[in-house]
Amino acid sequence: MIITVFPGQGSQTPGFLTPWLEQDGARERLAEFSERAQVDLVAAGTEWDADRIRDTKVAQPLIVAAGLLSYGALVDAAGVTPAGVAGHSVGELAALAASHVISDADALRLVGIRGRAMAEAASAERTGMSAVVGGSADDVLARLQAAHLTAANHNGGGQIVAAGALSDLAELAAEPPRGTRVIPLQVAGAFHTRYMAPAVDTLRAAAAQVAASDPDLTLWTNNDGSVVTSGRAAIDLMVAQVASPVRWDLCMESFAAHGVTGIIELAPAGTLVGLAKRALRGVPSVAVKTPEDLDAAAALLTGEAA
Repeated sequence: MIITVFPGQGSQTPGFLTPWLEQDGARERLAEFSERAQVDLVAAGTEWDADRIRDTKVAQPLIVAAGLLSYGALVDAAGVTPAGVAGHSVGELAALAASHVISDADALRLVGIRGRAMAEAASAERTGMSAVVGGSADDVLARLQAAHLTAANHNGGGQIVAAGALSDLAELAAEPPRGTRVIPLQVAGAFHTRYMAPAVDTLRAAAAQVAASDPDLTLWTNNDGSVVTSGRAAIDLMVAQVASPVRWDLCMESFAAHGVTGIIELAPAGTLVGLAKRALRGVPSVAVKTPEDLDAAAALLTGEAA
């Protein structure tokens, strides 16, 4: 069972879309995505600097657009679709589109609304996120509680992401849990926490207007790692996820339980494959960062990889 996964916010880097624009039809498709999301995705993915693409209302549509663009290129190259899909945080919108729960157009419209609503919520207070890598999970969670922080992402592979006030994150960095490294993330707020509650209401109202179909691929939710068979339930979980923790650790446990034999991460790739190499040892994976990676990914998807 080969699956594809879509990364979340923070995976973007300046200029990463440039090689993708050489693909047939890519520029035109990005122009359509830009109109839906109300962001110039071509300029954002090729010209804008790190600070501009870190802006939540830019980063989120950019990541979903890149995921869908590279997913389409992969399916074209391989001639087959994967057996299942999942997305980390905002990447879940790309997974909903890939599994035909919603259309690509609706995915980009919703992610534009999501990004703007979360940016507005983040502007209310000075908050952020930091990855805590290594150490004992129990020690990390106890330290976060003592520092008044939330475990916003349980990423597996020895990584938990803390979220909350910047002053509390600074305290965590100054006194990290034993055996850990604390790495500030390039995001603009405490996502997947109570700080995002206003954005949930905005996204829920928009999502209620979207037509939903049941997924035609196995679809995992990062709410609890379970497989979702109802399209409307999948949308509701995606909405609630904005202010609740991402349980990517449970997704990877579920991948193993369902017999996943290969993982392909779509652009802007790298993070989720890195987690899988630590948590799902022995499962082959490919990170599709540029079109040059499509041959290796297609070989894995079709069973031709060595």
